[in-house]
Amino acid sequence: MEIQELHDDELIAQAREWRLRALRGEKEARGMAHELEREVRRRFGNTQAETQHSLKEVRVLGELP
Repeated sequence: MEIQELHDDELIAQAREWRLRALRGEKEARGMAHELEREVRRRFGNTQAETQHSLKEVRVLGELP
């Protein structure tokens, strides 16, 4: 399978499928899941990290107006 030639929808579906296989204990699936997820991050960015950094300023409860 040429990962870079997969269409976006197929890439995401394959990444999910291989990650599930890896989580079920298929040792050979872990490497493929990693490669597919790396391509997803390359194409779409790391949306999970962006979400974590988009939190507003945190204030101590006593400092609120």
